Amino acid sequence: MTEPRKFLTIGGIDRREFLTVGTGVVSAAFLAACDSSGPKSAEKLLRYAERKNLGVERALFRHTAIDNVQAGAHDAGNKLPSYFVSPTVPVWDESARGKWALEVSGLVGKPMRLTLDDLQRLPRVSNRVNHYCVEGWTAVETWTGVPFTELAKLVAALPEAHYVDFQSFDDDYHESWDIESAMHPQTVVAYGLDGKMLEPAHGAPARVYSPVKLGYKNTKYLTRIVFLPKMNGGYWSDRGYEWYGGT
Repeated sequence: MTEPRKFLTIGGIDRREFLTVGTGVVSAAFLAACDSSGPKSAEKLLRYAERKNLGVERALFRHTAIDNVQAGAHDAGNKLPSYFVSPTVPVWDESARGKWALEVSGLVGKPMRLTLDDLQRLPRVSNRVNHYCVEGWTAVETWTGVPFTELAKLVAALPEAHYVDFQSFDDDYHESWDIESAMHPQTVVAYGLDGKMLEPAHGAPARVYSPVKLGYKNTKYLTRIVFLPKMNGGYWSDRGYEWYGGT
């Protein structure tokens, strides 16, 4: 595993500090608005603050560059931690649920259900990239799967789709993304990890993966990909984590 990643700095302030400071600047006006009329009177200002904070983060951390692994970095291999929210490792049970398939729907011209065999017949890539955890550590892995751009092309995603929601069978875990991050050239719907088929511990049968998003945004145990006109929150995003979750 590589050394813990140093977060992007802006004017000497690290990424986390910058977002905290930036949020505080915009939120100060919100706090000032909580006068004798109560917080209810500040709802419009709060929504404005949320939009401004999101706009700052998207402008700063939307990566169009290709992620490159540091020379000499070793693959994490079996040291890669396994995270899920269910009480035990989620495993797709064909006897109870039928054959697994990935539903792709929403603002698309050709909604589809794709089996694992279907995914494997589509164009594939193997990307050796960094995995960035919100806790500050970094790991190197090779993800094999379908480029998200190919999937979007296959289902004829519509121009009105500005967000994508990745949904799973891990106790209904989901996270929504901005379309720009989803369409990054290194974003894949992965079914392979480090030269082997994906195992349940890391999201089988398929998961989304991109080095432009922090680990918690990369939904495992996929069942649905939905193209949306508006953001749809997420499991951790709704619990106080950054919605954008960029690296």
